[in-house]
Amino acid sequence: MQIAIVFQSETGNTRKIAEAVREGLEGQEIVYFGEPREDIEADLYLVGSWTDKGNCAQPVGEFLGSLRNRKIGWFGTAGFGGSPAYYQKLYSRVAEQVGAGCQILGFFYCQGRMPHSVRERYEKMLREHPEDRRMQVSIENFDRAQSHPDEVDCGNARQWARQMAEKAERQLG
Repeated sequence: MQIAIVFQSETGNTRKIAEAVREGLEGQEIVYFGEPREDIEADLYLVGSWTDKGNCAQPVGEFLGSLRNRKIGWFGTAGFGGSPAYYQKLYSRVAEQVGAGCQILGFFYCQGRMPHSVRERYEKMLREHPEDRRMQVSIENFDRAQSHPDEVDCGNARQWARQMAEKAERQLG
C-alpha cells in the first residue's frame, strides 16, 4: 500500500507531528512527504495542517477538495487545545472540504505552541479589559501550549498513523 503524508506547517508544530506519523509507518511504502501539490498518487493520504482561524490552512483545504474516491486520515495541531469537543469541531470543518467519494478513516489533533505575538495580543486585551476572564484563560492556555507538541503527542501520532494504515489495508483487502 502506498501512503502519502501531505501537510502544511506554519510554526513547525504540524511538521513535528507529520514526522511522528512517518515514524509510525516504518516499513510502509511512503511515496510522498511534504506540502500539497497536484500530482500525488497513493492508496492512503494522511493529510495535516495547523489551525488557521478554526480551519485548516487554505492550500490544504484546496488539496482535500481536489481528492476523489480516496482514503484519508486527518491530523492537525491547534494552539487552543486539550478539549476533545474543540478538536471534533475543528475536524468537522475540515471534513466538509473533502472531495467527492472520499472516506475519512479517522482524525488526530494535538496542541501546538503559538508565536509569542499571540500572548502579547492577549496581554494587551487583558490590560484593556481586566474583567475579561476569557483573556486570562487564553494566556494560561498559551503558556500550557508552549511545551507542545511533546513526546506524548508524538507517540499518540505514531500510534494513530499505524491505526490508519491498518484500517486502510483491511479495507483495500
